[in-house]
Amino acid sequence: MPVKQRTEEELRLDDQRHRIRHSAAHIMAEAVLSLFPGAKFAIGPATEDGFYYDFAVERPFTPDDLGAIEDAMRETIAADAPFESAELSRGESQELFAEQPFKLEIIEGIPADEAISTYTHQGFVDLCRGPHVSSTGEVAAFKLVSIAGAYWRGDERNQMLQRIYGTAWESQEALEEHLRRLEEAEKRDHRRLGRELDLFSTSDQVGPGLIIWHPKGARIRSIMERLWLDEHLKRGYELVYSPHIGKATLWETSGHLEFFRESMYDPMDVDGQEYYAKPMNCPFHIQVYTSTTRSYRDLPIRLTEMGTVYRYERGGVLHGLMRVRGFTQDDAHIFCRPDQVEDEIVGVVEFAFDLLRTFGFEEFDVYLATKPEKAVGADADWEHATESLRKALDRVGVDYEVDEGGGAFYGPKLDIKIRDAIGRSWQCTTIQFDFNLPERFDMKYDGADGAEHRPYMVHRALFGSLERFFGVLIEHYGGAFPTWLAPVQAEVIPIADRHIPYAEEVRDQLVAAGLRVHVDGRNERMNAKIRDAQLQKVPYMLVVGDREAEAGGAAVRLRSGEDLGTLPVADVLARIQAEVASKA
Repeated sequence: MPVKQRTEEELRLDDQRHRIRHSAAHIMAEAVLSLFPGAKFAIGPATEDGFYYDFAVERPFTPDDLGAIEDAMRETIAADAPFESAELSRGESQELFAEQPFKLEIIEGIPADEAISTYTHQGFVDLCRGPHVSSTGEVAAFKLVSIAGAYWRGDERNQMLQRIYGTAWESQEALEEHLRRLEEAEKRDHRRLGRELDLFSTSDQVGPGLIIWHPKGARIRSIMERLWLDEHLKRGYELVYSPHIGKATLWETSGHLEFFRESMYDPMDVDGQEYYAKPMNCPFHIQVYTSTTRSYRDLPIRLTEMGTVYRYERGGVLHGLMRVRGFTQDDAHIFCRPDQVEDEIVGVVEFAFDLLRTFGFEEFDVYLATKPEKAVGADADWEHATESLRKALDRVGVDYEVDEGGGAFYGPKLDIKIRDAIGRSWQCTTIQFDFNLPERFDMKYDGADGAEHRPYMVHRALFGSLERFFGVLIEHYGGAFPTWLAPVQAEVIPIADRHIPYAEEVRDQLVAAGLRVHVDGRNERMNAKIRDAQLQKVPYMLVVGDREAEAGGAAVRLRSGEDLGTLPVADVLARIQAEVASKA
């Protein structure tokens, strides 16, 4: 069975990095408190590739402060002071942190029967469960990288704190490689590229976390949606549409008001009844299923929708396209018999890989999440569903890791993460069993034995959400979308105003063949127009003047700077069409 096994060396390195980063956060907090007397410190965890710490200080930190903090940290590292753990009583810990309100609040939240542990180095004490390196000298290579505002506990109703981000590694070489990746990631930031390429925006008048798609971004979205729909119809899915709001009773039946209320917006009054903006599409798809009597012969039923949902996210965690309050899921729900489950999962996994590869992703990490301690549904159903996921992955030949106990309370799941051009991992596809909603909505089908049976229900999203996937695409390609996906595939650049009519003829010929083409008729120099087209990352630039008009061609340049010389318009068209057809 192709289950990924982490090597002992990989596990050891992960643990070492976590300890180094956790320890670096403590060393940074000590440095800040020594340089900024009276500062209050909150929390400072290790992260996937670094660490941070939040502080309340009299004035915001500046970039110059980071250098001073780094110098103080180096002194502590050079001292090679040991990290020492201890356990305190509640009274002792409250006395120790009497001047630190955030620590006191954390202490109040620790259960009465749980030990309160601390770690100390060089006289600096922090609430902490560990683990740490044995001494400060083991923090081999670090750098403080940025400053940001952060609400205490991520809640905008709480105090705004100053967050310092840092990164720490086991060697200077590993640190330098990471900093190179950070520099490349900054160049690819989808928020900056979204502005520069005029793809999308947000507006304070509309509200944070709500995306406005501009024409160029909308073109790419429409290409994604058309491809998505064509591929679904080929695979036997039926397209549905559902409302954006639903009555409170719907969300009571589904359990969302009980378990998901904090992520839902306040209700609106419609004819004296409460309605909610939908946080999910699944209850509506269930309505399609239950609208008529179902037979075992009808199954499987595959319903899909580009469904826009609305979820409350705290203002402090909103992030461009990646974390929003309104987003469109490429949602689908499969209703099937137990004997059909494995084949259905195989179909979804193969579909996911086909679709993601079409968009240029070739590296994947797959995780099988199993039953958690608290769960609904019969053990036999959990075992059957989990085994179906395993067998499906084996049939497809996919390596995967098992996330023991990582499933939702209502069913096991598969998660597929993609790796982008600079090696970052992004969550996309989720395939999720659900034993909860079929019970809540009393879903049934008439079996071959004449008795009523409960169908299996599978939630499934391939992109995850259009907004987030689009953000990943922008960063993966650095805004230089492949020709088939580019919002403008060719820019026709007339050398002088008298060449505009011929430029428009060239444009019309290419547009008639289905390409997306624009004429730059501005009163600018030719070189400026070429430079602007390159900055807009247009794949092809077709420069036309007297010679090109006479020959019925165009001087072709690529956004890479390569000059293809003068080609007949028909040859340019054939070249672009070939790229589009191959989705290269």
